[in-house]
Amino acid sequence: MELTFATLPLSGCSGCEVGLLNSDAWIGPYQLTYMPLVISGDDLPPVDTLLVTGGVGTEDDEYRLRRGRERARRLIAVGTCAISGGVANIGDRDDVREVYFAQRGRRLVPRILPKCHPIDDVVEVDLYLPGCPPMGHLYIAALFGIEGFKPSKTVCIDCGRRKTRDRPTALTGFQSGEVDPELCLINQGYMCIGSSTRGGCGAPCTRAGNPCVGCRGPSDGFISRSREEWFTAIKKVFARMTDIPPEAVDDVIRSPQYSLFTFQFADYTGRQRDPEKVL
Repeated sequence: MELTFATLPLSGCSGCEVGLLNSDAWIGPYQLTYMPLVISGDDLPPVDTLLVTGGVGTEDDEYRLRRGRERARRLIAVGTCAISGGVANIGDRDDVREVYFAQRGRRLVPRILPKCHPIDDVVEVDLYLPGCPPMGHLYIAALFGIEGFKPSKTVCIDCGRRKTRDRPTALTGFQSGEVDPELCLINQGYMCIGSSTRGGCGAPCTRAGNPCVGCRGPSDGFISRSREEWFTAIKKVFARMTDIPPEAVDDVIRSPQYSLFTFQFADYTGRQRDPEKVL
């Protein structure tokens, strides 16, 4: 019997849907019945599995999410926004409201909420699939429950770059300088937080010479702990491997380039989510 699944986009960017479309292994065993990005339809039909992307940022999001939960046997939170509220939680929500209100005279605009919520503030979630967006093989594991599949503990394990005794004294600017294709990015002075970020992605960013910014969220050891504990673990790695001043590391962790994920996962950590439900 062919299984059915659908996607339900809330307040997000559709990047997670594009990530799903980049993997075609689900074609055949699963029938995609509803995906507003590519399949038109008036309403979400009953499905075996519902992939929810985006956070709950409007009253309309909340209504559609509750309705989706009623129509799905299994519900998966996909991506940073669904798991922690996402980019919609960065910046001033009052400014966003002004833009919305300016459009009210011309079109029907849903009422915006004071905060963009993780979806498990509203409904029960069966599985969490973090990433921005998740890699294609992780979608397949989420849909099919691949026997024995378990993500690597950290991105560092996936990366496999060679560590050395070189101890840089200053941070190299994000995506600047010439990257050695084999050496650990921390040994080269880059602010890479793959040492305590959940693995399983295959480390495509670090393998390409770009530091990990933590889009997969904290590794299992930090899922039920505070954001500050995650930050402390990152800083300890730099203290062990470099002579970079700890205040410089702290400043970059809290900078705009990294805050999207490190601060968003303040809503991820401390929620007592079961690590067994996080892919």
